[in-house]
Amino acid sequence: MLVKFYSRPNCELCIEGLHTLKIVQDDISFTIEQFNIEEHDELHEKYMLMIPVVEKDGKVIQYGQLDYVTLFDALND
Repeated sequence: MLVKFYSRPNCELCIEGLHTLKIVQDDISFTIEQFNIEEHDELHEKYMLMIPVVEKDGKVIQYGQLDYVTLFDALND
């Protein structure tokens, strides 16, 4: 399973969010593909107010303040 993680450098909420996502990854097997929205104009415009963003199969699972339970439930189906 591939999970996309959208963030930007020097974003404390993004650092915390990635840490939470990696804790979920300890319990569920998936690959995290990271994207720096500042390197892609389209992604920056789409997600600049939402980061961090976790996406699976083209659908946003959670954004902003990420939590273990929401991510685990969404990725464990």
